[in-house]
Amino acid sequence: MTDAELVSRALAGSDAAFSRLVERHQAAVRAFLRRFLGSGWAEADDVAQEAFVAGWASLRSLKDPAGVRSWLCGIAWRKAQDRIRSARRGAARDSGWLEAVETPAGISAEEKMALQAAMAELPADVRACVALCLGDGWSHGEASEALGLPLGTVKSHVARGRARLLKALGGPDDA
Repeated sequence: MTDAELVSRALAGSDAAFSRLVERHQAAVRAFLRRFLGSGWAEADDVAQEAFVAGWASLRSLKDPAGVRSWLCGIAWRKAQDRIRSARRGAARDSGWLEAVETPAGISAEEKMALQAAMAELPADVRACVALCLGDGWSHGEASEALGLPLGTVKSHVARGRARLLKALGGPDDA
């Protein structure tokens, strides 16, 4: 069956026909994205998936059913550009935030990086409690309300998280 015939069937509502188009052209789309993005297979496969979903949603805009491969690669190209722009915006936002964060006097860049690495090792709920209470100065009650955790859980997470951070940073773990 030709691409044009599969497109015709997909336009008539056949999921199987569009699935066949994806099977037929996914290697080309993914290979293009892997080369273009240069960031590994996982990201390229994510963008390819987004492109195929967008292709299914906008199949009626395809002007030449025989050119479905180039049409899908065009969608993938635009999705990849969106991903790159989003990553740049995120990096700029993160950079701006890091520049705005005041580092207490006497804290070296190495110590700051060690703290970030130690924070990343904490379980997500403990990290959230530590970040809000110790990092942002929230009360235990405010953190409890924001995170939807019982007050006692927040208190114990902050205490355990603080102890783990101190230990990871070479300080006393009994503080």
